[in-house]
Amino acid sequence: MDIRFPRPSVTLGVVAVIVAATAAVVVSGAGAASAASVTFTPVADTYVQSDTASTNYGTSTQVVVDNSPVRRSFLRFTVSGVSGTVTAATLRLRTISGNSGSDAGGTFRRMSNTTWSETGTTWNNQPAIDGATLGTIGAVSGNTWYEVDVTAAVTGNGTYSFGATSTSGDGAYYDTRESGPDAPQLVVTTGTTTPPSSGDPVFVGAGDIADSGSGDSATAALLDTIPGTVFTTGDNVYDSGTASQFNSYYEPTWGRHKSRTRPSPGNHDYNTSGATGYYNYFGTSAGPSGRGYYSYDLGNWHIVSLNSNISMSAGSTQEQWLRADLAASGKPCTLAYWHHPLFTSSSNHAPSTSTRPLYQALYDYNADVVVWGHNHVYERFAPMNPSGAADSSRGMRSFVAGMGGAGHYSFGTIQPNSEARNSSAWGVLKFTLHSGSYDWQFVPVAGQTYADSGTGTCH
Repeated sequence: MDIRFPRPSVTLGVVAVIVAATAAVVVSGAGAASAASVTFTPVADTYVQSDTASTNYGTSTQVVVDNSPVRRSFLRFTVSGVSGTVTAATLRLRTISGNSGSDAGGTFRRMSNTTWSETGTTWNNQPAIDGATLGTIGAVSGNTWYEVDVTAAVTGNGTYSFGATSTSGDGAYYDTRESGPDAPQLVVTTGTTTPPSSGDPVFVGAGDIADSGSGDSATAALLDTIPGTVFTTGDNVYDSGTASQFNSYYEPTWGRHKSRTRPSPGNHDYNTSGATGYYNYFGTSAGPSGRGYYSYDLGNWHIVSLNSNISMSAGSTQEQWLRADLAASGKPCTLAYWHHPLFTSSSNHAPSTSTRPLYQALYDYNADVVVWGHNHVYERFAPMNPSGAADSSRGMRSFVAGMGGAGHYSFGTIQPNSEARNSSAWGVLKFTLHSGSYDWQFVPVAGQTYADSGTGTCH
């Protein structure tokens, strides 16, 4: 994939560096086009404490590793429905928000005992932490996700126990399964999901994604089973795009696909001054920091991510960059995405006519597809010119894909050339990008049935 923006040196963000038995390992999210990831939450977790030897902590909202008093943590996961070879397994833990952190996050080992009781385990009857060391978390801060590579222990379907200890007298505290969305995760990646038989790229995503509800978790689960490059059409996290909200809401869900995500910013991301939470979270994947527009190639397609939160007027820096970028592209097919829709039938946000110069530039260079967010609905329009008139020869097909997880909006007056609509289903919009054409598919979350699909050709 050819990314068209300068690449500064890479820095490590919030995700922890895990020290394995013999080497330092940076754990990344699932990103390979030939891999699929499934996320499991614990079926049991607890800790024991040396000075309260007969007390059980199985219903606590935290597990602790400490050496003064000695506290040891236990987690158990049941992996099911996984087929093929496990290529990666990652244990993800979130430190609690009410603690300043620790100089040591604990050493994690596999355990042979997989039948210990969550509500019956105490210091006096604790199972042995007797397996090989899988990784050690260094210093931790509060309210942050950390990861341990446990691939050596997880081989496929089955039950797995992990134990954690610490040699530090400064305890590290992690959320448990009783804490809901902040519960520990075991992310298992296999090589069983493959690209389409044609080998053509898959491009999948949505906008208006992460908040305190459950919609983002459901759409993230869809991404676990769909390979390819992930896009976002803005409003990645609610309500204000802060670093804390990215860490609390986006990271546990869509965050596990960050390494293969190419985002665009929304107005809620800009509720934090300069969208610094957005740019710091996504890093170089979001283009040059503070600019918010960039391009890259996928197969025979040129992809452009734009920023509808800054000037888009004819002659503006962004509009002139877009024209130059399109002129330089040698690809026969082009897709662009940004947050505010030029065409929409939702009653919540009116069409954003200020985006028309971007649409015009794309039209002038024979682009094919445009995708937006902002309105929390799904809508597909027939190919249109910049004035909104049907144009079967040069018009661009456009989609409003704001169904990533935030609360649904409703429709008002249905606009001309609107061909498909839904305001009740969360889901993702999946494209398969062929050499001279494309397939689209609305993929609904589990329990919802709305569907929309079709095929278009490049100009």
